[in-house]
Parts: sequence; C-alpha cells; structure tokens
Amino acid sequence: MLFPLKVLLSAFIVAGASELAKRHPGAGAILVSLPLSSVLALSWLWAETGDAARVAAFSWAILWAVLPSLVFLAAL
Repeated sequence: MLFPLKVLLSAFIVAGASELAKRHPGAGAILVSLPLSSVLALSWLWAETGDAARVAAFSWAILWAVLPSLVFLAAL
C-alpha cells in the first residue's frame, strides 16, 4: 500500500516541475534544483526501515552522486 503512495507523490512532484517549467522556466529550475527526490527517498527509507545507519549510508551515497551530476550540468 505504501508503494503506490510513493509513486504518486514522486510522479506528482516531477510532473509539477515540468508543468511549471513550461510557464516559468526559472521557477521550474528552482523546484527541480531542490533536493526533493533525495528528501523523499530518505523519508521513505526511514519510514520503511527505521534504520538510522542505513539512512546515513544512503545520504553519504547521495552526496557522492552529486559530484558527477555537477559535471554533467556544467557540460550542458
């Protein structure tokens, strides 16, 4: 039951950012640049496991994944 909620909420945020970018590119960029997906994933992981060590390890992995993302954005 939790999985459909996660999918709907995550899809709503992505679709909302896309629609916002159609009308106001700057506002859409701000919404997308927020770490919403990371916060959602961390929240879902905590809600499902309650394991602080797993959430901490996941947050470190997210931090390291941001670096290649910055290179990709700079290349655009």
